[in-house]
Amino acid sequence: MKVVPFALAVSALAILNACSNDAQQAPAGAAMPPAEVDVVTVAPAKATLTQDLPGRLQAIRSAQVRARVEGVVEKRLFTEGSDVKAGTVLFHIDPRTYKAAVESARADVSVAKLTVDRYKPLLEMKAVSQQEFDQADAKLKQAESALAKAALDYENASVPAPISGRIGRALVTEGALVGKSDATQLALIEQLDPIYANFTQSATEVLRLKRAFQSGKLQQSKEAKVELVMEDGSAYPLSGKLLFTDLAVDPNTGAITLRAEFPNPKRELLPGMFVRIRFPQANMENAIVVPQRAVQSGPQGQSVMVVDAENKVAPRPIKVGGMSGGDWIVNEGLKEGDKVIVNGLQKIKPGAVVKAKPYIADASKPAAQGASPAMASAATPAPVAAEKAQPSAVAQPQAAPAASKQGS
Repeated sequence: MKVVPFALAVSALAILNACSNDAQQAPAGAAMPPAEVDVVTVAPAKATLTQDLPGRLQAIRSAQVRARVEGVVEKRLFTEGSDVKAGTVLFHIDPRTYKAAVESARADVSVAKLTVDRYKPLLEMKAVSQQEFDQADAKLKQAESALAKAALDYENASVPAPISGRIGRALVTEGALVGKSDATQLALIEQLDPIYANFTQSATEVLRLKRAFQSGKLQQSKEAKVELVMEDGSAYPLSGKLLFTDLAVDPNTGAITLRAEFPNPKRELLPGMFVRIRFPQANMENAIVVPQRAVQSGPQGQSVMVVDAENKVAPRPIKVGGMSGGDWIVNEGLKEGDKVIVNGLQKIKPGAVVKAKPYIADASKPAAQGASPAMASAATPAPVAAEKAQPSAVAQPQAAPAASKQGS
């Protein structure tokens, strides 16, 4: 009976020895390699100062289809949401009343014409006076005018498309009485290719830019192409052109109205959509530019994480002055040769040793992704721009993990 406890004791001792050996070997095998991070090496270069401004899309041409005569709608002849050509009949209004009016007016014209024809020889023979002939001739002209109006009303019973474009939903149904008191709107046609983008720019920012041009700090950009950023942050693939800048400042908003035009062959852009228009404003020499996702914002302002000569991570406060596409232009805090971490921020902390590798931008993603109107004030001084950017920039560290997983 005493053998069993002894055997159990021997087994327990063997297990403890094995665990002790594993514990002694664990530290060597558990050493974690340095975290990998993607970095960009700062190098001054020429950059184009851009600005993102909020705007709305507007059809280049819009026409309301209205009933020009009173009557009951007999038939709708188009498919809602389809493309129609100018002159295509869209609605039929009951034409019987107008057809009867045409026939009555045509009979009046015949009678008046017979009277004038009969009076002509009598006038030469002095059998009728000139006044009687003139009255008959005036009645003929009135009858002809009434016939022309009746014919026009009869023609308007078939409602055509005033322009070519895409037609929306029908605003009336068959059997509806239209045109009782005014010209009832039946549908709306809009031309969507190309399409307008209307936006505004602060007059104060325009003045700052002009002063920067005059002082030589900035060079005016001659590039006329503009880009469009969708509401979800994706970049529209086709570039547009700036059409005009308003010559007056709106006294209510202190802003100048601008308009750009974009091709829209696939009808992806629709009137009323909220977009951001990115356009070049100036060129800057020896600018320091870092990707937007590398910049973090906190109570102390904006900062980046850099890798020093010993491959250790250190925070670096910066001041930004505007945007160059989807990247920040840094006015203060960075110098040539600094290595700024772009991806992998969630895996590190100050003082940690990391393994740095060059950052390669994902060409499949637009540079504007994640940008917001508040972050895109290219003509605003650095402190103001940073202050405006804080609400949007706070979200950047949250977006960094997903980005770093793709890069690592």
